[in-house]
Amino acid sequence: MLAQITIKDFAIIDEVSLTFNDGLTVLTGETGAGKSIIIDAIQLLAGARASVDYVRHQADQAVIEGLFFIDNHTHLAQQVMDEFDLPTDEDEGSIVIERRITSKGKSICKVNGKLITLAVLKELGRHLIDIHSQHETQSLMNPDSHISLLDQFDPERIEETKAHYKELYDHMQSLRRKYDELAHNEQEVAQKIDLLTFQWQELNDAQLQPHEDETLEEERRHLMNYERIFDGLNSAYEALSGESHALDFLGHAMTALESLEDVDDEFAQLSKQLKTNYYSLEELSFDLRNRVDELEFQPNRLDEIETRLFELNRLKRKYGLEVDGLMKRMAEMEEELEQLENKDTHLQSLERDIKEAQKDAVTEADHLHKLRLDIAKELSQAIQAELKDLYLEKAQFDVSFTTQLGEVEWRDQNIKLLKQGLDLVQFLITTNPGEPLKPLHKVASGGEISRIMLAIKSILSQHQGITSVIFDEVDTGVSGRVAQAIAQKIHRISDQSQVLCITHLPQVAAIADHHYVIEKDVSSSGFTTSSVQRLSDQEAIDEVGRMISGGELTETTTQHAEELIKQAESMKS
Repeated sequence: MLAQITIKDFAIIDEVSLTFNDGLTVLTGETGAGKSIIIDAIQLLAGARASVDYVRHQADQAVIEGLFFIDNHTHLAQQVMDEFDLPTDEDEGSIVIERRITSKGKSICKVNGKLITLAVLKELGRHLIDIHSQHETQSLMNPDSHISLLDQFDPERIEETKAHYKELYDHMQSLRRKYDELAHNEQEVAQKIDLLTFQWQELNDAQLQPHEDETLEEERRHLMNYERIFDGLNSAYEALSGESHALDFLGHAMTALESLEDVDDEFAQLSKQLKTNYYSLEELSFDLRNRVDELEFQPNRLDEIETRLFELNRLKRKYGLEVDGLMKRMAEMEEELEQLENKDTHLQSLERDIKEAQKDAVTEADHLHKLRLDIAKELSQAIQAELKDLYLEKAQFDVSFTTQLGEVEWRDQNIKLLKQGLDLVQFLITTNPGEPLKPLHKVASGGEISRIMLAIKSILSQHQGITSVIFDEVDTGVSGRVAQAIAQKIHRISDQSQVLCITHLPQVAAIADHHYVIEKDVSSSGFTTSSVQRLSDQEAIDEVGRMISGGELTETTTQHAEELIKQAESMKS
């Protein structure tokens, strides 16, 4: 659940801190008071894109912090935390998300104090928060969204097959792209062969060697520091092996300790240790002498290295690769040239590979199709039951499956394999007995669409394991007994997940477990601010009364509000 949210310098909010509980929490207030701003802030915690327009006027940055609690270690949000190595509090199961938007447009995301990308936050947020708005209700009118809603009904049953199909589909598409690139017109192929041949020859003439630039840089460094190296090595050798130097004194010390070896084992051990060190230093002095003898100043070699490095750096800049990368690119060019020069043979081979890949993808797409058919039957039955509760008892709901015409054979048809499989899914409905089922967007009214989406949300909330479900004015356009049914449906969803709801319906406000009111004020300095207040039982009655009357609170509306709340409490129990 979303336990707490703190919002600072966000839009017209100066600073607000809200504590939420389980069950249904409603937020009410006049239009323009800032209710949707709260939802915007929560959306940012779920990974929505930030805008500098969110930063309050004259503020340096807007800050939103949210505290979430998840129930167990198997929650999908915890799996995301583990996948991206985000710190967790295993005892409490708490997740703290922070978003900062600066006045210069920078956006900073943190989870439990660790910086993350917006993509990671979005992946985490989709398992914590499900925001349902009027805009999403309108998206139900778009058939392209229906297959996603269908798959959400039973993701566990379908996810593995979807993932396997995606691998096969991506492989098939990759082969097709290779085929299309190779099958370009003759002029383009000839031009590409010329270019690749020139580039390959240029790199081949360079006679590149692995790590050559690093080796040459080191050799150049030695040649440029010849005098320093000679003086250093020679001085070290003289200090060790010159007359009356280190090894002479160590030799005297070694002789002195040898004379004590028969006196005590401890002296014998010291003598042995000194001998070992003496011989090591002696060997080092020989090595230093050899290195001094091998040193040779070669000014011409330095010129050769400079010239070679210049050429290597030119090629590195031209191709944007290091020497090892250039050698790898040469091998790729050889393979590409071979394919282009033997294009017909490779095209035939790719055709065979594509047909094989299509066959595998169609088999898995068919499996996916059968799973979706079974899921669609269950979804239709579940939605049918939910619609009865929302006074659409005469409605009939079904899921239509079609395919797109293409070149892949499936069940005596030529179909096109799509990213989501072979299915084109569309929700069908009729709300009037005797009328045939038709596409949802052609027959449903605005109020019916709201109820259908609420029915879908009610079903999906039981399957998705979302921590918090948020409804932003989804009850617009309904009244009377339908409004009461929607209120009961929203409250029923709160049995599965925490629900936050912005509403203008007194029926929804009356059935709430917790009630906040949002108000807008203009200060003496001329700044507009939104404030949020948690209502007591009596204040909640007054607010519901104002929602009933549309303004002035009267004794009659207060009694009506008390009756509505009492009725809601009875329904809840």
